[in-house]
Amino acid sequence: MTRGTFASAMLTMLMCTVAAVPAHAQDMTADQPRTGTTNKAAATGVKDDADIIVTANRREQNLQSVSGVVQALDAEQLRKDGITELRQLQVAVPGLSIANQEGNIEIFIRGVGSANNTELGDPGAAPHLNGTYIPRPRGLGVMFYDLERVEVNKGPQGTLYGRNALAGTLNIITAKPRLGQYSGYMQAEYGNRSSYGAEGAVNIPLGDTIAVRAAGYYVNKDYGFKNVSTGAPASSLKPAGLEENYAGRLSLLWQPDDRLSVSVIGDYGKETGTGYPGANIYSAVIATGLTPDQLHLKDVVYRGLQGDMRNELWGVQGKINYDFGAFSGEVTGSYRSVDFYQVNASSDGIDYPGRNLSTEQYDNFSGNFWQTKSKSQVYEARLFANNDQRFRWNVGGFYFKELQQVGYLALADRGYCCYSGTEFTMPDVKGQSYAFYGDGTYDLTHRLRIIAGIRYTDEKKSRYGIGGNWALTLGGEDYSCCFGTRVGTEGFRPNLLDRPNFNVTGLTTPQQMAQFLIQGIKTPGVRDTLIGQIGAIANGTNPNGTCIQRPDLNNGFVQCPVNNPSDKNGGFSFVNLTIPGQQVGSSQFNFVDWRLGVEYDLSDRNMLYAKASTGHKAGGFNDSFNGSTIPETYRPEKLLVYEVGSRNSFNLFGRKTIFNLTGFYYDYTGEVFQDLTCINLDKTQNPPVCNGYSLVNRNIGASRIYGAEAELRLKLPAHYALDLNIAYLDTKITRGVVADARGTDNSAGGNAPLISLVGNRLPLASKINASAHLSQWFDAGPGRLDWQALLTYRSSYYLTQFNEDDIVFLNGTRQTALAAGFPDRQKGYVTLNLGIGYTVRNFRLEAWASNFFDEEVSQKALVGPALNIRFLNDARSYGARVRVNF
Repeated sequence: MTRGTFASAMLTMLMCTVAAVPAHAQDMTADQPRTGTTNKAAATGVKDDADIIVTANRREQNLQSVSGVVQALDAEQLRKDGITELRQLQVAVPGLSIANQEGNIEIFIRGVGSANNTELGDPGAAPHLNGTYIPRPRGLGVMFYDLERVEVNKGPQGTLYGRNALAGTLNIITAKPRLGQYSGYMQAEYGNRSSYGAEGAVNIPLGDTIAVRAAGYYVNKDYGFKNVSTGAPASSLKPAGLEENYAGRLSLLWQPDDRLSVSVIGDYGKETGTGYPGANIYSAVIATGLTPDQLHLKDVVYRGLQGDMRNELWGVQGKINYDFGAFSGEVTGSYRSVDFYQVNASSDGIDYPGRNLSTEQYDNFSGNFWQTKSKSQVYEARLFANNDQRFRWNVGGFYFKELQQVGYLALADRGYCCYSGTEFTMPDVKGQSYAFYGDGTYDLTHRLRIIAGIRYTDEKKSRYGIGGNWALTLGGEDYSCCFGTRVGTEGFRPNLLDRPNFNVTGLTTPQQMAQFLIQGIKTPGVRDTLIGQIGAIANGTNPNGTCIQRPDLNNGFVQCPVNNPSDKNGGFSFVNLTIPGQQVGSSQFNFVDWRLGVEYDLSDRNMLYAKASTGHKAGGFNDSFNGSTIPETYRPEKLLVYEVGSRNSFNLFGRKTIFNLTGFYYDYTGEVFQDLTCINLDKTQNPPVCNGYSLVNRNIGASRIYGAEAELRLKLPAHYALDLNIAYLDTKITRGVVADARGTDNSAGGNAPLISLVGNRLPLASKINASAHLSQWFDAGPGRLDWQALLTYRSSYYLTQFNEDDIVFLNGTRQTALAAGFPDRQKGYVTLNLGIGYTVRNFRLEAWASNFFDEEVSQKALVGPALNIRFLNDARSYGARVRVNF
């Protein structure tokens, strides 16, 4: 279907839809003008029964006045529906996917987002807190308390929200202080899996013009994983997903008159627990031939180090707003700090039928260590016309600066020979962006409006650090190969960002390389051998090191030398050391985003609109290796969207009813796919031979997406309310030939076969997303009883761009994805959230159940050689809550 054909079909459908609206709806008086808000909403920030106020266009508007798809959920409804954390938000917003990969929140909207959460990447759906951009969404979940509402703006928002709003925006809006009002609430809850928590807030007026609000939050919960290991000490390890989080927020509002408003918000949060790694299902699939839905993905065989995670974050936001009369001015500033550290809860995959857990090698301390520090500043100044103007314009400037430090170490324990680890430690990562924009809505007539906007963005990034392999090749008797090395056993901790040496230029001698490797260790593991083996090389006492032979080292037939010259010093017959290489990267790009559209009111309650808009996701740079052919940079991705829609309200059963319909077409270009590129090219041979490959980011893809969304909100007799949302999404990759990481051949230097992605669907893009929310309230005794049920259906989707295509290996053999251990399809599923509550004056008792059917769902996958790692949703949770408002 071409763009023109699609747009014509959708416009015809919309006109027919509006024509079907009851005629008397066109004679009804609107609750409020399209350009304004109700007095109650403006004064208190609380929505009126008939209005939902959003800020999608950077000004307060009735949701029905916004030409686009924006879903807003207020705090009360979220709580009643059992949506108590950010990841659960996707059950209420069709087309939204949220996963947690090792502490990083990944947001996809309509199949568009980003899975690159290292310093090389950026989010593709922009997260915001009170309208301020958050560059690193680690810890975003601990901001999910004392809320006013959450807004999800679907489709690119490049003009008004700018940086990385390619897929849309997710805006967490916290409760604000209220002048002249002493109020607040306290609540406590207890649930299954021994979870418990508390939350509260107090609003205190300090005279007539100042108010402060203090809020706090605590939760202790279990994400539902199970440790099925039987051998000591692995059987005593705590599984992944245990959380103990707490946070606090202090907000101040000063409003000395009707013109000036000053607000400051400071917040602090801390996440602790066992972290959020995934579980590798590859071995289970190979051994059984079963698909993931036939396995228990949360039954994990843990071993090695105990998973440990801590994330400390804090920030300050400030805003000054002044009303000059015909227009207003606003200046905002934000500083945010993130300090994240995680030791992955190491595992040997999941349990499966026929697996003998008593024979597992639990003395294996292979693991991963992450460290991320981010300090970001965001500033924005804008002038905007007040809502009573015929031309409601908005002009501004934006500045962003981020300083990052990133450390990562992967260790392979109990292996043969030369490989011990991979380290990427970047102490100096800088990002900077500035933008200028203008946007406006102009009333051509009483019913007809045009909207237009443009934004110029300039971005640059750089980094300095190290990246590559730790490698030890140590020879035994008669130069036999090779002696094993243990790194990462009990008590091990790497230096990472505390490493004293980041400059490896010129480190070429065995002594220098041995010193560098030892400097990467903060605390040796109690059974590690690396320092013992190469310590003599580092201090210069023996260039052949020290041969160590122990029963827990898997050396096969290799013995310490007795007939070699090095034996007199207790050393190896030969020693080869490899250290990471120097990493230096930089990139700079600029681009323009725009939007253009028209809105037409058929009546005060019926609007048609059509618009086109763009968004970009930042480009960047790749890892660099000496002698590699890796491209230094990759360009920004671009999304161009055409959208037509209709927003309608009318009377049904004597009550206000909402029906909205939207159709859209996406042209997604410059799409970044990860591809294999040679990192070790031997030019001494003719022709040159590649001895190593690495995944890099390349702008080699393009996709088209089209779909439609419909929303129906009904208020029915007997105080029933029914909200229906359905979204249809068709995605197709139209360009992209990449290396198939599933078919990587390590015997060929890590090379992999090529595969065409053309015709495949984008990851995480279900064709059908639907939700139905039914609720009712009625008076019962001295109080009021209410209940609600949120039923969500999501059709099947793929987790990677490979879509379960067959794998054609380098030698020409072919395997199905399942036979090769890479099933990729998440089958369709239904989730149900339930809630019931009873309110007497200021006291409320609630019960809730989330994921009532206990669906086990893969929300993200990482695939590679012998890797099919799944990141899962929360298991069924239920509990009771007591709340007191005052």
